[in-house]
Order: sequence, then structure tokens, then C-alpha cells
Amino acid sequence: MSTALDLGNTFEYIGRQLRKGDVVPVLGAGANLCDRPLGTEWERGSYLPDGHELAKALVAEFPEINLADLAQVAMHVIAIAGPGPLFRELHRVFDADYPPNSLHHFLARTARTVRESTGRGMLLVTTNYDDSLERAFQVAAEPYQLVTYIADGRYKGYFRHHLSARESVVIDSPNTYLGFRFDRTSIIAKIHGAVRRTALPDDMDRGWDPESYVITEDQYIDYINNMNRDLFPVALGERLKLSHLLFLGYSLRDWNFRVMLHRMWEEQSGLTYRSWSIQPNPNAVDQFAWDQRGVKIIPVTCQEFLNEMGGGEPPPVDRGP
Repeated sequence: MSTALDLGNTFEYIGRQLRKGDVVPVLGAGANLCDRPLGTEWERGSYLPDGHELAKALVAEFPEINLADLAQVAMHVIAIAGPGPLFRELHRVFDADYPPNSLHHFLARTARTVRESTGRGMLLVTTNYDDSLERAFQVAAEPYQLVTYIADGRYKGYFRHHLSARESVVIDSPNTYLGFRFDRTSIIAKIHGAVRRTALPDDMDRGWDPESYVITEDQYIDYINNMNRDLFPVALGERLKLSHLLFLGYSLRDWNFRVMLHRMWEEQSGLTYRSWSIQPNPNAVDQFAWDQRGVKIIPVTCQEFLNEMGGGEPPPVDRGP
């Protein structure tokens, strides 16, 4: 009885803090499973893949690779065929109009509530490569700013601020960059790169790849090094310092996620903002790992969480951007 009461109080508190903009949602690949019927596999243009399904898709043409870990699979594909086929297949998987799910739409509606009630935007962080979250904001006619990590090329390790569909800037002075406007719109930060549907006309002239993915083991090692160089924009780091974190679709069994989490914990060093992880049926390893980091596991499904937040209604029809 007390457990149910504790969860009820937790849900109420999370809901209040979300509506105030004091929670940073952090989306992982498992968030893409929200709304997907049990037993249904991912399908291009219909259901986004989780990490294991993406690994299977990448090895479909390479039967000699017998691995399940996504980072290792990506390394083996490069070793056999080179980076071109790997990134071509990633683009093929993610360059499709996947309908945003209930979670994406809930976050877009929440961003509108925050903006209208507080006059400021949310910060939303995702390690996913797809653009379903952005599409949900477009369906809701809710403005947003996009920030993406640059994994390769001349500006490897820096972040890019997309000012519009046709204009962007590299944040090459992360300690002093003043381009973010939380007083206007929310910011979606894609910290492991992103698919790009259409390259900006001057992308290649400026010397960086218009499409970036942090996916191989080597790229995760580079990512650690680049984070240690303090290339993460200070303005976003300051927002993380003063926010609760809400993890959606993550498992601490994935070492690459622990890399990202380590950076977030550095941003909150010395502060005591409670964080939560929505994770049904956590095993003992996950429970221990989250406990060590002061994160409370809420053992419910994505849909159950949305129902508690009052956002579990069916998603609206997505007519594209």
C-alpha cells in the first residue's frame, strides 16, 4: 500500500515540475517502443527501432558478424565494408516519416504548457538519431530550437545550433555562446548526432558532414574525450545543473549510455536534484546502478507513466512537417 502511495506522490511531483519546466526529459532508444503493440517488430516508416533492432538491421547484409551490441556491430561493419555503407544504412533506416508516438506528443504539449505558463522553454535531451520528437513539435505547432552534436569532420566534437531549416552555426565558443533563447522556445539537444533529411547548401563548403552519428566504440571514446574538452555549451550545462532529470527508455547495462550519464552528473556535481528513470521490470544490475547514481527507478511502462501524467490519449494524426 505504501509503495502505491509513494508512487502516486512521485507522479504528482514529477507532473508539477514538468509543467514548471524544471525537469529535463532524456530520451533513449527504448522511448521509441511507446505505443508499439507487443510482438510487433520495427518497420521502416512505421515503428522506430530500439538499439538491438538497429544492430540487427546493420548486420543484415553481413552474416559473418555475430554480435548484438550496437557499438561493436558498427565497428565490425566499418572494418568489413568501410564507414560509407554503415552511414548509408543508418540514413536509410532513419530517413523515413515515422509517426511520433504518444510520448513525443506528450512532451510537445508539455513544452507548450511550460511556455504559455512560465514564458520560457524546456530543455529536452535525446541520444536518438531520428526526428520524431521534432515532428511532434511540428504537429503541435510548437516552436523549438535544435542543437546537434557533430561527430565527424573539421568541427568534430562541437555542437551545431540550427537557427532555421536553412541556417545553422557551429558553437565553436561553447563557454560564451549566447545564441540560445530559452525565453522564446524549447531546445531539443541531440547529443549523439542526428539524421539530416536535407543538407544545408553550404555544409560541405564549411568542412563538416551534414549528418552525424555517435555509434561506434571509437566514436564513443572520442565523445568522452571531447566532453572532457568542455565542448558542451555552457548555457545548456547551466540548465542541467538546476533541473531534475527524467530518463525515458534507458538501461544502465549499456556502457555507451553510462558515458553520457557521467557527463550529465558532472553538470550536477554537488547539487541534489532528484532524478527518475521510467523502466518497467528492472533487473538487479539496473537497480544497483541507478541507486549508485541517486536515480529513483519508477517500474512502469511508458504508457502507464503517460496515463499518470494525463497524457496517455492516442496521438494525433501526423500529417508530416
